[in-house]
Amino acid sequence: MENDGRGTDHGTAAPLFVLGGRVKGGIIGAAPDLAVGHNQDLAYSIDFRQVYATALDRWLAGDSAAVLGRKFAPLGFI
Repeated sequence: MENDGRGTDHGTAAPLFVLGGRVKGGIIGAAPDLAVGHNQDLAYSIDFRQVYATALDRWLAGDSAAVLGRKFAPLGFI
């Protein structure tokens, strides 16, 4: 049955995979707690903008603050 989010909340705490020769293998973050109430979103442990910022700054030599509007703490996958 469709929830009240009309399907727009399906990626709230979804897994994300980063691949490449410079990527350090392993798991970063914690699995979300699946015990949530009806029509409640899962709580994520890593903001997806941290992933984007890390790739922009450390891999693409870009300026993540210019792209994302502010700085986000980098992650240790690169």
